[in-house]
Amino acid sequence: MKFKHLFGPVSSRRLGISLGVDFIPFKFCPLDCVYCEVQSSKHHTLERYMFYPSEEINQELDIFLATKPKLDYITFSGAGEPTLYSGIGMIIEHLKHKHPEYKIALITNSILLNQNKVRNEILDCDVILPSLDAVSQDVFEKINRPIPSFLADDLVSGLISFRRVFNGQIWLEVFIVPGINDTVAEINKIKEAIKKINPDLVQINSLDRPGTEDWVVPASPDCLQHIQAMLSNGLPTPVEIIAQHSPDHTNGDATTPQVKEQIEKALCYKEASLEDIAMFLDIHINELSLALRQLLIEGRVEVNTYDSNASHEQGNPPSGVYYIWKT
Repeated sequence: MKFKHLFGPVSSRRLGISLGVDFIPFKFCPLDCVYCEVQSSKHHTLERYMFYPSEEINQELDIFLATKPKLDYITFSGAGEPTLYSGIGMIIEHLKHKHPEYKIALITNSILLNQNKVRNEILDCDVILPSLDAVSQDVFEKINRPIPSFLADDLVSGLISFRRVFNGQIWLEVFIVPGINDTVAEINKIKEAIKKINPDLVQINSLDRPGTEDWVVPASPDCLQHIQAMLSNGLPTPVEIIAQHSPDHTNGDATTPQVKEQIEKALCYKEASLEDIAMFLDIHINELSLALRQLLIEGRVEVNTYDSNASHEQGNPPSGVYYIWKT
């Protein structure tokens, strides 16, 4: 059966074997992060909607989980911000009632955690994986590009308020963009915020797949280890670096040969964006993103990036990241 809202299970660097649940249309998000692997936000919004009937999503979950698959987590994620879905509480309630043997994880950019209603709706999750990439407003705007007038202070206060009421695990992600938020001053501000938030774990991350902006590059191992040492000094919270994939480390590759063959056929003669490939192959964009990462590691796919200033008279496509098969 082809599912509309489920993808995977996939092998996740952070959550093991994870069944993804996506109830947000493509790129509805309050942020437009420079490192986002699914590219620029098409709908920059803080408004929450019932994008799809909760019964539709619950039915898919019931069908899939009836086979009793072995999962580490059912994970709310996708190509947009999951907390924008106003029915998220109904999905959580359904899973806890009908499938209590499975743990629920939520990956969020933290923006809506400053809303009391949102906090209450997600209290029954087992693990929340929120983001905090900056505390200074100028750095926050450079990296996360929020909707106008949203403050980094509001993001931090939302995380602090959520910690006070949430009894599950909070694994706080800090995404490092070299040259922007890796300064001593900004890392110290992030550390002070982490002390107030009191998460169970801090995870330092860096670019692993092409981001929205081509100037974003991975942080070096030395840089990540230096930041890990800075954050660990004086924090009671464990701080770890999220392992990066490499050509010598492909055990997490859950991509089937059939999917790779489909991608090769789609890209052999023409470059295409992530969204276009997903639509053409009818593959969920998150699964496709994982497959393309593996193909990039293997050197079988290459990336071309075009900016908004590129002249269409030169035959360039609209701005964005495009993939092509490497011949």
